[in-house]
Amino acid sequence: MEDVVVLIVGAGPAGLAVAACLSQCFIPYLIVERKDCSASLWRRRAYDHVKLHLAKEFCALPHMPYPNGTPTYVPKKEFVKYRDSYAEHFGVEPRYCISVESAAYDDGARRLFVDAHHTTSGTKVQLKARFLNVATGENVVGVLPEVPGIKSFPGETVHSSTYRSGGAYAGKRVLVLGCGNSGMEIAYDLANHGADTSIVVRSPVHIMTKGLMRLGMTLVQHVPVTIADFLIVTIANFTFGDLSRHGIVRPKTGTLLLKAKTGRSSVIDVGTTGLIKKGIIKVFGEISNIIGSKVEFKGQKERYFDAIKDENCMMNSDGLPKKDYPNHWKGENGLYCAGFARRGLAGISMDAKNIADDIVSTIESS
Repeated sequence: MEDVVVLIVGAGPAGLAVAACLSQCFIPYLIVERKDCSASLWRRRAYDHVKLHLAKEFCALPHMPYPNGTPTYVPKKEFVKYRDSYAEHFGVEPRYCISVESAAYDDGARRLFVDAHHTTSGTKVQLKARFLNVATGENVVGVLPEVPGIKSFPGETVHSSTYRSGGAYAGKRVLVLGCGNSGMEIAYDLANHGADTSIVVRSPVHIMTKGLMRLGMTLVQHVPVTIADFLIVTIANFTFGDLSRHGIVRPKTGTLLLKAKTGRSSVIDVGTTGLIKKGIIKVFGEISNIIGSKVEFKGQKERYFDAIKDENCMMNSDGLPKKDYPNHWKGENGLYCAGFARRGLAGISMDAKNIADDIVSTIESS
């Protein structure tokens, strides 16, 4: 049984960030990843045209800014390249194809005993660690929603994690479930590839531009969040006009305060709103039932579709920390989690620094 000081589970950005912070403090660690590469979500599951929605100054991992010349809104390839450089710079070498199954704390040994297995050989792996950090990410599991009658749908039903391009859907009637950033961008991509595109918008949502979010996140460092929210929401309303007649209503709480309180992100418009206003992308409310190819919406509307896309990648509530932000990252008996604050890469950086500082403090006081 291998004995380690800190075991990090997951080699995505959260795991890399924690490893880098620990290395800066000269704390030994082992990082394991169930896939055969780091950042597998971005390498293999992110759609081709995706970019970071926030400006790069808010999305850097700890202790290493983006290199000069990096676009303000970092595209997929550049972000993966940055993460590879980050790992190399801090000497982070994950042990791949190791899937953790369970962990239990032993009071006598004052250690966490971890059972895992090698995903290719099936060999059992046993580890014990003084500290265990879970960094598997909020979006590791894609879950299709429970919609009445969806099993009767004869067409293609696809989760956004497997979506790459709208090229294969030209001329088809496609319904996108969910109006988060992924859903809005997928709808835009589908429409641009000639699909007859519709989107389900079930709840109020803030539509923003990248520039407005950058402005808001800069302002909030100098003025109260309510003032920053008032300013950018006012500009957004002027920019996009009244979207309620198109089926999109803004929440009463401002965008930055809503993110801080609930973790709900604003939608960064990539052109989807313009296509909605032109009627190219249709907006529908909540689905009441699906019968074969027919989708029935509340309000007596119904339409026929060839494919359904789901944009919801979030883990369910059981997979999120029990403690609320900002205390979510620390558990008991040496257990931590990074990357579950629902605050993107900025939240990951804060988690990683907090965890490393706490581990150092615990070791020094023992």
